[in-house]
Amino acid sequence: MKIGVPKEIKNNEFRVGLTPQSVSELVKYNHEVFIQKDAGTEIGFLDNDYQKAGAVIVDTAEDLYNSSELIVKVKEPIPEEFCYLNEKHTVFAYLHLAGDPETGLELASTGVTGIALETVTADDGTMPLLSPMSSIAGQLSIVVGSYYLLKPNKGLGTLIGAIEDVERRVVTVIGAGVAGTMAIEKAINNKAHLKIIDLSQKRLDELRAAYGDSDIEYIVSSDTSIEEALKNSDLVVGAVYVIGKQAPKVVKNYMLQSMKPGAVMVDISIDQGGCFESSRPTTHDKPTYEQDGIIHYCVTNMPGAVPLTATHALNKATLPYILELANKGIEKALAENTHLRNGLNIQNSQIVHEGVKEALLP
Repeated sequence: MKIGVPKEIKNNEFRVGLTPQSVSELVKYNHEVFIQKDAGTEIGFLDNDYQKAGAVIVDTAEDLYNSSELIVKVKEPIPEEFCYLNEKHTVFAYLHLAGDPETGLELASTGVTGIALETVTADDGTMPLLSPMSSIAGQLSIVVGSYYLLKPNKGLGTLIGAIEDVERRVVTVIGAGVAGTMAIEKAINNKAHLKIIDLSQKRLDELRAAYGDSDIEYIVSSDTSIEEALKNSDLVVGAVYVIGKQAPKVVKNYMLQSMKPGAVMVDISIDQGGCFESSRPTTHDKPTYEQDGIIHYCVTNMPGAVPLTATHALNKATLPYILELANKGIEKALAENTHLRNGLNIQNSQIVHEGVKEALLP
């Protein structure tokens, strides 16, 4: 199969779909791999490294797409790339179509087959290709949240951490999936007073068994409980994910009125439209904005801040699936692997994933 890896062009996106090591694995099976010039240069994967691994370097995006059938990306194609796409292409990437329905429908109209990493499933009900980036985003949420709490960044001017005889600062994490759990662990390590909010009492009980009760509150999600938790929170992390669908707006605009000015809110769910009513997408160039005195961080590609780590983690998870698609062919691989088929979002210019369809075609 002819496999192409374009250079990512989203703002400050330096991750790359395949590492040189992954290219070597694909070449072993006699697949042709095309890498756009300088696709991995920013994170130390030089064109020469890819050539040594057996890839062909192509100069332009147009050449890359013309040469390839299976397109391995990190982030969803953006409108500037749509002109290169047609029915011969299968795109394997994070698509997050529900986060921008209009663009999602436009992508479908190109005729591509779109397999979304974030809706591929596993036997245990987890999302094995979403998990690595969720884990990274969860850890980053505490890092960036702490940074924007600094006074020079217009934050409260407080430190998430234990200072002798100084009351611990309050971190609230809403949603206890992979991203939320990593944020929870990071907040515990930083000695915060932690509020964990989730819809599932079972999940809260599991977390209580794992982390105990010291400086941690376990709260069943409701409008009332969320509003009450936000009143004394310094940092709020939103990590709510519903497969394929837009994230529910669990923090309403009116709740911001009772928060402390200079508090920080980090919306990990922003790729799926965000879980705060006040959220709107931001970039690494301009990551924050202020609403009602609250600092909002809503970067749509958070793991892009650590592109080398993220690329290695992503390739470890995706390579077996890429090999399956390439070795069997797209149609056979989708037919034989239910979990891979659950990743199918776009086919024959139609939205075919039920959850995504519900979000895009209400």
